[in-house]
Amino acid sequence: MPAERLLPTTEAEDLLALARDIAREELAPLAGEFEAAERFPREQFRLLGKSGLLGLPYPERWGGGDVTYEVYLQVLEELATAWMSVGVGLSVHTMSCFALAYYGTDEQRERWLPGMLGGDLLGAYALSESHAGSDAAALSTRAVRDGDRYLVTGAKAWITHGGKADFYTTMVRTGEKDAAGGKGSGISCLLVDADTPGLSAAPPERKMGMTASTTSQLLFEGAPVGADRLIGGEGTGLKIALDSLASGRLGIAACSVGLAQAALDEAVAYAKQRTQFGKSIIEFQGVEFLLADMAAAVESSRATYLEAARRKDRGLPFARQASIAKLVATDAAMKVTTDAVQVLGGAGYTKDFPVERYMREAKVPQIFEGTNQIQRMVIARELRKG
Repeated sequence: MPAERLLPTTEAEDLLALARDIAREELAPLAGEFEAAERFPREQFRLLGKSGLLGLPYPERWGGGDVTYEVYLQVLEELATAWMSVGVGLSVHTMSCFALAYYGTDEQRERWLPGMLGGDLLGAYALSESHAGSDAAALSTRAVRDGDRYLVTGAKAWITHGGKADFYTTMVRTGEKDAAGGKGSGISCLLVDADTPGLSAAPPERKMGMTASTTSQLLFEGAPVGADRLIGGEGTGLKIALDSLASGRLGIAACSVGLAQAALDEAVAYAKQRTQFGKSIIEFQGVEFLLADMAAAVESSRATYLEAARRKDRGLPFARQASIAKLVATDAAMKVTTDAVQVLGGAGYTKDFPVERYMREAKVPQIFEGTNQIQRMVIARELRKG
């Protein structure tokens, strides 16, 4: 289990205890079955909603939990320790609400945010395209103004919850590149209902891990979206997208720590009960050093995301720290899950134990919400600023 962590209030301790109970009783028993069947856990997200966990870092005024990011991320870690697809799904939903919560007008927030935070709706974040992954500013899905609406045409790729979400926070091109050669000035953000005519989802991608989490393309064929669903004004979409990603990367870091913690727990339990040469293998130095390094990686990764969260909660710049947390935690999760398979030996390579699944699931956090190569670029750019 994760090491005990200091929380700022009794209410936060109660919230974390609730998340731990849900993770242990409602999520962990189903994770292996759902992942094997590639079954989307929609009812489990509804349970999180009924429990008040789908809007934690947003104001109570609009249905959120009004908790700090430091606390919210620890909830994510608990959920991801039990089931990575659900932890990442909550992180994606939270990021999908970011644009409206931070850049919408009060009228827009009053109209849509309570439903998005209240637990009945599940969100998705539609930024990437087949030719515009790391280069988000190169997106080409276009929204053309037509009276009091936009007509949206194009395709989005790698959309978590694609075809399952109730709304999509979607970045579109409403203008051309600026005269100075910049690529972001023509990008805008639209809040799109899933049942919008002309919007459909392609068949889900066939993935090596997190198979219960549906990922698909979104296809827009002249889809009409009301102009009142424009968030932040035309041309502000790239800034919204990048700000959303900075916060979202903290969510991925926390989920990766949860996954690594699950692998460490499994490896320790196995090493205690597996005997060779008359004693438990955890007593052999080769194994105990491996486990010690795994524990150090988990604890240090946790420290990086908590420090970044505290900076965000204090209103300090945190983009560099968020990228560091995402880089460190996801690389650590890949290493820890791989080492967990090694500790279990041949058993770890079978589906009789979950560590092979953990290892497969650990790969994609190094890729989505900005590859770890992109994180290094972000960190270096922040260092150059001084």
